[in-house]
Amino acid sequence: MADDRMADIFAAVRLGGGDPAAARQALEKLWDEIGEGGDPLHRCVIAHHLADLHDTAADALLWDRRALAAVFGPGVPLDEGLRSFLPSLYLNLADSHRRVGDFEAARMQLTIARGHLDVLANDAYGALIRTSLDRVDAALTAGSTDRLPND
Repeated sequence: MADDRMADIFAAVRLGGGDPAAARQALEKLWDEIGEGGDPLHRCVIAHHLADLHDTAADALLWDRRALAAVFGPGVPLDEGLRSFLPSLYLNLADSHRRVGDFEAARMQLTIARGHLDVLANDAYGALIRTSLDRVDAALTAGSTDRLPND
């Protein structure tokens, strides 16, 4: 059976390619509709994408924390679907902490992200996450708080 709510989420995410403000608005509306008791996967995906759509590091960090909280909420079983998000969630947390200047927290999040790499396949997505971990690590080493370019 198709997940209609996930289809709505991905339709909102696709708006971000041409109109990030519209994507933010659509995802925030879905976030409010789903609410705190909503499906953890839906909440995780919404928050994960909202973090990428915010311009300030502080706002991105807030949404990154919400994405991880959805995965580790009370009574939420860490199934394969949620577990597969962990490297990316911790990567984004590391990058947001780096961007706000909290390098110690960023390093810790990078270490945790690397500890979850076993869930990633040896495919293009896995390579993207691994490369991104290296890029964030290099920016940390350089002491940079600048937003990294999207390649």
